[in-house]
Amino acid sequence: MNSKSKNDIDTPIFSTLMNHFEKKPISGHVPGHKYGTVFPKEGRRFFDNILKIDATEITGLDDLHDPQGIIKEAQQLTAQLYGSERTYFLVNGSTVGNIAMILANCERGSKVLVQRNCHKSILNGIELAGAEPIFIMPEYNQMIGVSTSITLESLEEALDQYNNVSGLIITNPNYYGLTVPLTKIIEKAHDYNIPVLVDEAHGAHFVIGDPFPSSAIRCGADIVIHSAHKTLPAMTMGSFLHMQGNLVNRDRVEYYLRMLQSSSPSYPIMASLDLARAYISNFREQSSLLIEKINNLKEEISTIEEIEIVESEENVKMDPLKIILRSTVGLSGYQLQSLLESENIFPELADLQNVLFILPLSTEEHFHGMINKIRKAVHLKGDNRKESPNPLNFVDKSIRKLSTLHIPLDKQYMFRKVECDLLQSEGKVSAETIVPYPPGIPVLYKGEVITKEIIEYITTLSEQGAKLQGKELAKYRKIYVFYIEKELHQ
Repeated sequence: MNSKSKNDIDTPIFSTLMNHFEKKPISGHVPGHKYGTVFPKEGRRFFDNILKIDATEITGLDDLHDPQGIIKEAQQLTAQLYGSERTYFLVNGSTVGNIAMILANCERGSKVLVQRNCHKSILNGIELAGAEPIFIMPEYNQMIGVSTSITLESLEEALDQYNNVSGLIITNPNYYGLTVPLTKIIEKAHDYNIPVLVDEAHGAHFVIGDPFPSSAIRCGADIVIHSAHKTLPAMTMGSFLHMQGNLVNRDRVEYYLRMLQSSSPSYPIMASLDLARAYISNFREQSSLLIEKINNLKEEISTIEEIEIVESEENVKMDPLKIILRSTVGLSGYQLQSLLESENIFPELADLQNVLFILPLSTEEHFHGMINKIRKAVHLKGDNRKESPNPLNFVDKSIRKLSTLHIPLDKQYMFRKVECDLLQSEGKVSAETIVPYPPGIPVLYKGEVITKEIIEYITTLSEQGAKLQGKELAKYRKIYVFYIEKELHQ
């Protein structure tokens, strides 16, 4: 099998797809665009090349759900790079990896320890599994105004209080690139024979090593999920699931991946994962130059008086690819984002205080003219400056260090949902999940008691222009709550 491309890099999937197209194949199979020969002319200029490798499971192109050839080889190369025992390609994003790892490890009715600031897909997986989440509150980074990760002490408290735990689910790094050392936390969970499942979506490039944070794979986690498309040159929805150790049943993981992933997996996405792995495997020697360029960019940004770069606290390491900007003239993060977008500069996200940029993993020049555009965007007259809201640390005030849902997921079907004015909902149990997106981390889960702090936070987010996923009612000061007869007759 020839898995070398013209540039002599080992890319089994991509190279085989290219070789296949160069043979001028006649398609008697799906997809219907027939390698791009049947396609609307309006889209050909953009789609033409990608459609040439958009194939299916014909002879020689392997099968993601039973890999024996080029896909198996590409996954093995990825596992070797990351140091895992097995790696699986995900074409439905990290979401499908998160759900599969939870279903494979959590039985119906079992307890699972969950870092409270997890992605919504984690809660969806727990709901599908019928497990009972025990939330562990993460630490709060005062300088940036976001939650980070759990501590060893909080895990020990949870382990003392709860027995028969089926798994520990950690999110590290958080969306802003903040990480904490995980080795001791993972070791403690393993002392109890508890598998550790890590959503490391934003850390696919941590394999490079210093100056980037350590990957959870190296720290000993049993399953680690990577969104390759977030920081590597992979197509959207391209992700990895890495597995190691003997605490996780490999057959169950593979079973759920076959069940949940598309039966017509995207070959362009798989080829991009193949290329992304080859790209990062050769990037280590360039990391010093990359850091130099990032530092130069930060120095240029620091000359703009209207904004500042926000750094992390000393005990929390930050991914160098993440840059957090904050207004020095009283603008909220949403207002700053709007100004930047008026100059066609599109950050990853905004929150009440900050704007987040994710930089490319590249030493090439990507920011020519960017500084001048930022300077132009934020140079405002005094009467345009608005006072930004104070950050609301609602999580610290409203939720205990360890918490559970007031109504378990498997009992929620027993209760009727009713509409309620958001401002009158304090003390009631939410029947919907409210998610600012990005970052996709719920501020309120179905089954949680609604507190005064949460009401204030949702209201402030809505007033400041945050995009909230959940029922549209949340944006209009309405929310669905569970009808609980005892509560309503108090």
